[in-house]
Amino acid sequence: MSSAHFQPSDHAFDVAGVPVGWGGLTVIGGPCLAESRELCLQVAQGLVEACKQMGLGYIFKASFDKANRSSLQSARGEGIEFGLEAIAETARQCGIPATTDVHLPEQAALAAQYVQMLQIPAFLSRQTDLLQAAAETGLPVNVKKGQFLAPSDCGNIVAKLRSFGASGILLTERGTTFGYHTLVVDMPGLEQMRALGVPVCFDATHSAQRPGALGDSTGGARDTIPAMARAAAAVGIDALFLEVHPDPAHALSDAATQWPLGRVLEILEPVARIHRLLA
Repeated sequence: MSSAHFQPSDHAFDVAGVPVGWGGLTVIGGPCLAESRELCLQVAQGLVEACKQMGLGYIFKASFDKANRSSLQSARGEGIEFGLEAIAETARQCGIPATTDVHLPEQAALAAQYVQMLQIPAFLSRQTDLLQAAAETGLPVNVKKGQFLAPSDCGNIVAKLRSFGASGILLTERGTTFGYHTLVVDMPGLEQMRALGVPVCFDATHSAQRPGALGDSTGGARDTIPAMARAAAAVGIDALFLEVHPDPAHALSDAATQWPLGRVLEILEPVARIHRLLA
């Protein structure tokens, strides 16, 4: 892939009418956790308006369960039924598709009844049974690249999903472990992942995390998010992943790195402009 002329992916696909990999840019975003129906709707409505203003596609994302928490005392959510219904209702009211992450193979078929794309968490990105279950739902699958993987390692993930008949594959960069409590982003790795023939996404908010840095929770460097998003857009991406919250300091999950809803255009406007320059 040449970032000078950003071309459609070899295996572009649509998520309920929202294009991924066709040469445009799609935002995948929402609150980290589906804390409440009201929160989901508030964030989705704000992102719908912002993406419309910037001419970007939009897919709502929230988690029904935060299974990978630093501490046993950390909030996980109100359960799978509540979370999936909150996500689906938000998508219906806003007229947009939605996605959520699944952690166990048996969750895939259930979640597929509520959303239009499934997401595989980074720590589970090589779990064959989980990849198979997600692919066999017939929905596109977004895989977060494990913090422990090289970009080229994603070739095995893509091969697994293709062998299981996945209807669409998206690979998401979310930072690579660098020593203790630190992530770094290998920007050329975005091109290496896209060279596997699938669209790529950059997760700007999780890439700013400092895993376990607060002892019983994950820290982060929120002020690094805009620069990383611009850099990824300059390399060439098909989607941008953002966790967004109206009051990040009081979020029940990822409080250190969720981006303030009221400031979302600070990221989307320059990213959209950069993406258009590459078209």
